[in-house]
Amino acid sequence: MNKTYTTSLQLPAVDYGLLFLRIAIAALMLSHGIPKLIMLFGSQEISFADPFGIGQTATLTLVVFAEVICSLLIAFGLATRLAAFILLFTMAFAFFVIHAEDPFQTKELALIYLVVYIFIVIVGSGKYALDHYFLKK
Repeated sequence: MNKTYTTSLQLPAVDYGLLFLRIAIAALMLSHGIPKLIMLFGSQEISFADPFGIGQTATLTLVVFAEVICSLLIAFGLATRLAAFILLFTMAFAFFVIHAEDPFQTKELALIYLVVYIFIVIVGSGKYALDHYFLKK
């Protein structure tokens, strides 16, 4: 006997949920990225981790790109999976390298962001995104 399973969530609800998730996670990440953007272009001396040995300014620039530009891309749903992958990498690096020795409570936020970005990479942006309109067949 072949059974068909249905979900209580209809497709529009999923798409609205993805829209909400994208905008919310982007806004939350921007709260971390904008102060770094100000630090990058501000007059104060830059004091930032340099795990790659490319210099504090270059490292800060890469993080600002991820946390500000990629967050805006996710909010608008443009190149969503690529932007989420860049942020996924950034959060994985923050969790496993930058905060490796810190207690779990300190690095937990990076892990939460990491999980959300993994979800977005897997699921995509949903119907209410610029990706949907540009990639529509």
